[in-house]
Amino acid sequence: MTILWLVIPCYNEEEVIPETAKRASRVFRELSAKGKISPDSKIAFVNDGSRDKTLEIILDLCRQDDIFACINLSRNRGHQNALLAGLMTAKKYADAVISMDADLQDDVTAIERFVDEYLNGSDVVYGVRSDRKSDTFFKKTTAELFYKFMRFMGVDLVYNHADYRLMSRRAVEGLEEFDEVNTFLRGLVPQVGYPSATVEYSRDKRYAGKSKYPLKKMLSFAFEGITSFSVRPIKMAFALGIFSFLVSICMLCYCIAERLAGNAVSGWASLGVSIWAIGGLQMLLLGVVGEYVGKIYLETKHRPKYIIESVVVNGKKTTD
Repeated sequence: MTILWLVIPCYNEEEVIPETAKRASRVFRELSAKGKISPDSKIAFVNDGSRDKTLEIILDLCRQDDIFACINLSRNRGHQNALLAGLMTAKKYADAVISMDADLQDDVTAIERFVDEYLNGSDVVYGVRSDRKSDTFFKKTTAELFYKFMRFMGVDLVYNHADYRLMSRRAVEGLEEFDEVNTFLRGLVPQVGYPSATVEYSRDKRYAGKSKYPLKKMLSFAFEGITSFSVRPIKMAFALGIFSFLVSICMLCYCIAERLAGNAVSGWASLGVSIWAIGGLQMLLLGVVGEYVGKIYLETKHRPKYIIESVVVNGKKTTD
């Protein structure tokens, strides 16, 4: 019988964890009663260096019920690294792992359909939003632009999929082979390959608390994905450099022709604007190249993506 782990990264989620635990445990017990998953299946909360009572609540849940597990990171490492820590820990115990955010925007009842697709032979099952009715106009528009822009930049993404997915143990082991420091799981998981399927679900509004992904973080997340999986920005910078050079040659020819025709060369203002434009363009292109150099710098350090302080499974605390 399939041992399933549900991995839920948490950062300052004290307001939602009790309800998340209640709903997820109900689904797990129903699936266990139907014989689809093993009674040894777990719901694992990953504490990503929370500053509120998140860890205290998780440990209390572990004391009350063995269905819950706790993975406590030594410090805050960010959503993607916390999720990765949970996946790598879960694969030691589980046959399949589902990742889900703690805010209950993802429909926990869809877990059964994830399991059905897994039992039918899929190693990766992507949770895909059926619509964006719960989003504001701004959020809906920017999200659509994000996926289209990522596709344009050559990043292989599943449309309308975040981090709600099921992965078999061998798929997680395949993911472990990607040893890069810059973690962007939405782009990495499709690179693993193996048979996959999608499950559509309706996404709700956050149950409680504040979003941990404001606009600034969303933009940073998108840029991280682009620069981690595509060299197209550098190619575009190169093409733009060639275009600028050709434009300068044309301007030079024009100035020479005007001089030979006896016309005074005027336009100091346009000349100044051109100098500033070229200077700004150069700084922009240097910034693009610098971003890639910075990533190379981080990769060469081989620093750990996360450090696990302790793991609580079946009420027993261990260090990982």
